[in-house]
Amino acid sequence: MAERVQVREIDDDEGGRLLRIVRRGTGSVVAWRRAQMVLLSAQKMPVAKIAEVTFTSEDRVRDVIHNFNADGFTSLYPKYAGGRPRTFNLPERREIKKIAKSKPVEHGLPFSTWSLSKLADFLVAEGVVDDISHEGLRVLLRDEGVSFQRIKTWKTSKDPDYQVKKARVEHLYAIADGEVIPEPGEPTVVLCLDEFGPLNLMPHPGRHW
Repeated sequence: MAERVQVREIDDDEGGRLLRIVRRGTGSVVAWRRAQMVLLSAQKMPVAKIAEVTFTSEDRVRDVIHNFNADGFTSLYPKYAGGRPRTFNLPERREIKKIAKSKPVEHGLPFSTWSLSKLADFLVAEGVVDDISHEGLRVLLRDEGVSFQRIKTWKTSKDPDYQVKKARVEHLYAIADGEVIPEPGEPTVVLCLDEFGPLNLMPHPGRHW
């Protein structure tokens, strides 16, 4: 039976600091994921459940909690080794390529596309590699036939209720345009305020792996 692991007692200041890291969702992906695991453990969530909701392994969760208990916030941030870039074996290269071609949201991450820095952080956070430089990652992906593509895409929302709200707005537009008859209790007059217009819905060039 696996050892039961739980984070040490977290005081209010530490809890607030962890929440800020998680809520901002910017900067290091490594710090964001590790802070999320520590917070969930502080809320008495078992390791197996933390692994499930953070899309990682139970061993990885245990490592993060052990490291935080020993070294505190220092353990949340990646430490990249300098010097000559290391080489990666075939299984590592295949896993790196597989993750690079996946979407961040498939791993529970709060952004829609990879950048070199975010991908490198995630590979370290997941234990795929101990460390990897951005240039080393770029070269590896190029050798594996994965290139940085220029794309056009629609902006997306992180709001979990986005589709419901969008459907409601579209229904109100349909009422305003006379395309549907309002149901009892629905408005017969619809006012649209503070709208910038269609420009914010246009696709804009970006970059994507």
